[in-house]
Amino acid sequence: MKEYNNFYAVIMAGGGGTRLWPLSRKKTPKQVVKFTGETTLFQMSIDRLKGLFPYDHILVVTVAEQVALLSELVPEIPISNYLTEPFPKGTASVVGYAATYLNYHFPNSIMAVLTADHFIQNINEFHTLLKNGYAIAEKDYLVTLGIKPTYPSTGFGYIQHDQTVNKIDGIRAFRVKKFKEKPRMEIAKSMIESGDHLWNSGMFIWKTSVILNEFQHQMSELFTILEQLNKALLNGTLRKIINDVWAKINPETIDYGIMENAKNVIVIPAIDLGWNDVGSWESLFDVILSDENNNIVIGQNHFNLETKNSLVYSQTPDKLVATIGLENIIVVEVGNTILVCSREKAQEVKTIVKYLNDHGMADYL
Repeated sequence: MKEYNNFYAVIMAGGGGTRLWPLSRKKTPKQVVKFTGETTLFQMSIDRLKGLFPYDHILVVTVAEQVALLSELVPEIPISNYLTEPFPKGTASVVGYAATYLNYHFPNSIMAVLTADHFIQNINEFHTLLKNGYAIAEKDYLVTLGIKPTYPSTGFGYIQHDQTVNKIDGIRAFRVKKFKEKPRMEIAKSMIESGDHLWNSGMFIWKTSVILNEFQHQMSELFTILEQLNKALLNGTLRKIINDVWAKINPETIDYGIMENAKNVIVIPAIDLGWNDVGSWESLFDVILSDENNNIVIGQNHFNLETKNSLVYSQTPDKLVATIGLENIIVVEVGNTILVCSREKAQEVKTIVKYLNDHGMADYL
């Protein structure tokens, strides 16, 4: 049985989940919310690593105000394994920070970059994909997991791959041709029809040394900052300097900053993973079992009259939510807010959050 002593999981858990407002808020981001049963998305993300990563091989990157909350949910992870970013600066800085930390402490490490807000049903397949990614990453490739699309989504980014199947250590994989942003519907349909596109899962596996080399060549300004963090680790001054250093970072995603122009990129298709990025209210229809009218009702106090294909979420037990004649509608009642929108506009909820931010309406965030 192969040992994975140099394999580390990095959980990105600092996101705000703006498309799941008003449930996902600054004090209760979506990764700590319970959508099904009594388990949060963050706890699910840790539970599915059991058997492959011991707790001390799991790093969590998040903002400082979430550390105590996440640590309470999974106390088995050492508190020293929480890497705190002073404020969000995009996934490129998160990956760079974690790679710098791991490469300093464990120079021969391989890291799996994962998220705290995915829903995955097939855990055995997930472990197989991670092990396969590890084997390919050992050969200095940048590896990503691509999800086989089930419909033309405008909410996911896409990975276009070569049609030729590569066999690396007997593992079926493809060379990546291009990473693509979230498309319009007509473009999404053409991508699905082409047969050479996968959804971008946002999950990656690579050597820490290899990804840091990519930062040096593609994002030299960020790499200079990462070198300062590395020096601070050596000198024991990380806490003292990180706020000032972090403020100098230009926000960027790992996809745009590194992956779009990287050369040695391999994608492994995930076909039977049962994956869903719980990124919007609409996505819950792929995760939660609906009733005979194809309604999802979360919360006990709901009166339904001729409502179908809709979602009703109520967080206040003594408040009745009554719906009459609705179809393809989302209704969310949380605290001092009520959201009502059509399912086809569920991705636009983030514009409300932006409006509230821009107009100083923090009480609703």
